[in-house]
Amino acid sequence: MTRSWAEPWKIKMVEPITMTTRDHRERTIVDAGYNTFLLRSEDVYIDLLTDSGTTAMSDRQWSAMLLGDESYAGATSFYKLVDAVHDVYGYEELIPTHQGRGAEHILSQLLIKPGDVVPGNMYFTTTRYHQEAAGGRFVDVIVDEAHDPESIFPFKGNIDLDKLRAVVEDVGSDRVPYVSFETNVNMAGGQPASMANIKDVHAYCRENGIPVMLDATRALENAYFIQQREKGYAGHSIAEIVREIADHSDGATVSSKKDNLVNIGGFLAVRDPDLAMKARAMLVAFEGLHTYGGMAGRDMEALAEGIREMVANDDHVRARVGQVEYLGHQLIDAGVPVIQPIGGHGVFLDAGRILDHLDQDEFPAQALAAAIYVDSGVRGMERGNVSAGRDPETGENRRPKLELVRLTIPRRVYTQSHMDVVSESVGEVFENRRSVQGLKFSYEPDSLRFFQARFSAV
Repeated sequence: MTRSWAEPWKIKMVEPITMTTRDHRERTIVDAGYNTFLLRSEDVYIDLLTDSGTTAMSDRQWSAMLLGDESYAGATSFYKLVDAVHDVYGYEELIPTHQGRGAEHILSQLLIKPGDVVPGNMYFTTTRYHQEAAGGRFVDVIVDEAHDPESIFPFKGNIDLDKLRAVVEDVGSDRVPYVSFETNVNMAGGQPASMANIKDVHAYCRENGIPVMLDATRALENAYFIQQREKGYAGHSIAEIVREIADHSDGATVSSKKDNLVNIGGFLAVRDPDLAMKARAMLVAFEGLHTYGGMAGRDMEALAEGIREMVANDDHVRARVGQVEYLGHQLIDAGVPVIQPIGGHGVFLDAGRILDHLDQDEFPAQALAAAIYVDSGVRGMERGNVSAGRDPETGENRRPKLELVRLTIPRRVYTQSHMDVVSESVGEVFENRRSVQGLKFSYEPDSLRFFQARFSAV
């Protein structure tokens, strides 16, 4: 008999939330230009916009914040963070930043020259922005299965070695500053890479003198899927697998607002001391001194504790991914098309299939996210044509193969009852999907448009 499982924590503090009326939500979504990023949190019932910085910290993390050393230079809190990163990830050099995109900016500016090509396993919005701002060009070398929402391939985050070789042979290894390897690929639906693939990519790049730089923001969840799905890893702890992932790279950018269980913070970690020195010089110019970067001492204390806490045992990540799978399987049972296998940090609705009466340039994912909010006050976000932006050469929407709505589960925040409410709402919208109208821009920013764009109904 299968036994029930429960979250490996108990609730010590609560934050009240309130369900608004449908009339209120209909007015509010119009006022927000049908963009869930522009809603006020007070108008949201269950907030699944992102798992970034929305974690509920532990009592140990809150306690650690009281120990924060706010010295401008040489704070003890910084050295605790250095030790935590070294012990868990194994990197020798640490550059603290305010969050992940600070690390992306520094890495891109230091390594990319105009005309360079950066291969990666599917783009992420801010990562590609920083690569392009530095004069580079991103090339997607992820496996084909990642672009197929119905494929159940277990490692859809893998890099296709043949695609990578073709890029290197085409432009030359000297024009490839690094390979950008994301763990648990966000835009593919939270899909992991296998350890075998991580090792193969690292070996190929080492032979060709190309660094491998991880986006290790969700390496913890990737490690969990390796443990569950890859032969030979069932007996390994999550901590061991995280370390092995990092061992097959030359550095990493990390948004600590995800795996690391904090509300703000991030870092760039590398092995090359010369690169680290250059990064610290940029850090001083753009973020803050090299021993605090973009964080207060109390933030570094909470982060150091969070890094250790996430791998203290396997219970945390098992429950974290388990809650995502719980919601995902409810939706699958209701017939709602979602990305499969279920990802690590959220359930991704296949808006292209759900709203197949809309052209992709009518932004079905944006429209679906707005419709779900109107139905129940549940806030998700678009990951499709709006997020992909426009081709800089043609000016046309990129029209990616995946048109998705992401329902992202914050860590240690919601109960299974909240997931039941979400699944019932999505099911209701799915049943009445033909009534959902397409959208058009009423305001379109030049870059990263999904954050601030406004829409009106077609």
